[in-house]
Amino acid sequence: MSLMSGDTDLNDARNFAPASPPNVTFNRLELNRILNLYGRMVADGEWRDYAIDFLKDRAVFSVFRRASEVPIYRVVKDPGLARKQGAYSVVGANGQILRRGHELERVLLVIDRKLELV
Repeated sequence: MSLMSGDTDLNDARNFAPASPPNVTFNRLELNRILNLYGRMVADGEWRDYAIDFLKDRAVFSVFRRASEVPIYRVVKDPGLARKQGAYSVVGANGQILRRGHELERVLLVIDRKLELV
């Protein structure tokens, strides 16, 4: 029995595992906005540490008051909710969603305490 060149190509293709979908990440502008807020809060002495998790279904930026504690805030990007409630949300330490929306800038306003002139 002879092997044709097409047969070997099909066999070779079956031996490779299918590529897994890429993890969800924050793009450069999103990460820049989050890190600017983080830098201001560190300078004020309110925050001390952070963690970034890139998962298959969402990206999470967690903020800690101390490294040994649970995160006080989590900024979550979930593209699966982009058409429904918005891809971005801020979750508090107790797991409650503080704000959710389509624009990261507006969602971060819940934790970005700017002084307003009255």
